[in-house]
Amino acid sequence: MSVLLSDVVSGSAVGLRGRLWRLSASELHTAAIEASAEILRLEAVRVAVVDELSLRPDDQVIASRGVGAWLAANTMLQIRDGKKIAALGAALRPFPAVAARFDGGDCSFDHAVLIVAFCESPPKGMPDEALPRCIDLLLAAASGVEATTTKVRNVIATLERVFESDEIPPAEDIDRNELRIASTLNGRVVVRGDFDALTGEMLLSALSNLTMPTPAPDGTPDSRSAAKRTADGFTELIRRYLDCAKTGVDGGQRPHVNVHINARDLAEHRDCAAAPSPDGGGGGATVSDLDVGHMPWLGPLSVSQTRLLGCDCFLSTVLLDDHGAPLDAKPGKRLVSAEQRVALIARDKGCAFPGCTCVPAWTDAHHIRHWANGGPTVMNNLVLLCRSHHRLMHRKSGFVGKWMIRIGVDNKPWFIPPPSIDPQQHPRPANTTFKT
Repeated sequence: MSVLLSDVVSGSAVGLRGRLWRLSASELHTAAIEASAEILRLEAVRVAVVDELSLRPDDQVIASRGVGAWLAANTMLQIRDGKKIAALGAALRPFPAVAARFDGGDCSFDHAVLIVAFCESPPKGMPDEALPRCIDLLLAAASGVEATTTKVRNVIATLERVFESDEIPPAEDIDRNELRIASTLNGRVVVRGDFDALTGEMLLSALSNLTMPTPAPDGTPDSRSAAKRTADGFTELIRRYLDCAKTGVDGGQRPHVNVHINARDLAEHRDCAAAPSPDGGGGGATVSDLDVGHMPWLGPLSVSQTRLLGCDCFLSTVLLDDHGAPLDAKPGKRLVSAEQRVALIARDKGCAFPGCTCVPAWTDAHHIRHWANGGPTVMNNLVLLCRSHHRLMHRKSGFVGKWMIRIGVDNKPWFIPPPSIDPQQHPRPANTTFKT
């Protein structure tokens, strides 16, 4: 080992970045591996020392109400981390095989915590004489560079099922399932859930294909984070269910979100709700006068989003008097019929936006001229767009990047980019060339 490499591993990190260029790639690999091994060694040393101190507490430890809190008070650790270190030291005492592997640097802190937790609370149906063999299996899964938390958890789950008892394993206990959905002050929704393994498997299986990274047609990698892809996939999963599932009297109709809006507001949508109304009305407006839609569960919805939903929906008309009381209700009807959608799929073959590869099942039928403004629901006023590009078309005027759509002499949609993308605004044909 070179002098510099030895200094990298055992010396201070102060000024180190300015000297690392002198190391070769293989030396950098060695330094990273040896530093990681040193961290494991020092982690084991700290756990052993803290545990010994807990057995012989002095005035400082007693005053700190425990060795974990004392450690946090004298280091940069949080109290919860100090207590975890102290707890592991105590938990390792009855299980010398686990302690030996941890002290030797062949088992990480987190994996040791999982193993001793299993040993302290083994499955109800497991005989005592089976514990040593179970520990061997767990240590094998936790040892070496191939060790992962998933592997250790899988061994634990397997052992819990091998030694079945009358008690349901936590991973299969559906009585513990919880799902909380709450709206936030800014109108968004927070979802928190805790499900059994089977429900989780179904959810992950359903989301698997919908959350895959999708490169652009030119090969550019998907820029979305994993969390964003999961959120997009979850949205698409709900949408597909509502489109196809038998959900009761409204099953199979779109949208399956009820949105109420004044027809005049929908047709005379202002760019800003705070702007004067078309009739010149000023002060004295109430919340009900604002240019918004309304959802029964979560309240206000912007007209831009309401128009997006209204492009391809099941429409019900209710006539109200001046006091908001219903006078008459007309039977509901679909704006875009099943026959029209079949024809749109034959023409557009999916999202028609240039460069988009979304399949027909992921698209809405968009009104080029909105039906609330007199736009007819006919082929030459409709185009298939995925939800992302559909939303783009419904952005309020004044936003940078507003696209326009025109039906050309070929009876197919053409897309006119904004000046920020193409100063000459050359029309671009629908994206059907690569589709069969």
